[in-house]
Amino acid sequence: QVQLEESGGGLVQVGDSLRLSCVASGQIFNTAVMGWFRQAPGKEREFVAAIGWRGGSTYYSASVKGRFTISRDSPKNIMYLQMDTLKLEDTAVYYCAASPRPTFIVVSDYESWGQGTQVTVSS
Repeated sequence: QVQLEESGGGLVQVGDSLRLSCVASGQIFNTAVMGWFRQAPGKEREFVAAIGWRGGSTYYSASVKGRFTISRDSPKNIMYLQMDTLKLEDTAVYYCAASPRPTFIVVSDYESWGQGTQVTVSS
């Protein structure tokens, strides 16, 4: 099992930047993919970005590509999500997740989840 904890959320204005962090512990050696999801009020949890834990390959949803950057510091077991040019639609609870499988696009691909961190973007 992998334990995950997100941090770095907060209240910002449209156009601002924010960096989220996710600290992983436990059976990290089995992790193939780490990802970020978000869930806005009244909506389903949606995929944001993912990264190959060993090789570092990245993938983004169309809604955040060009604005968000996912990265990881493997020796420290930390994953980051750099969020730039934030929009009102980015307001959501952001979750980090881990999976031993090479697939990453849907919620069911992941086995471990953090508790989430709130990101609120205001005008």
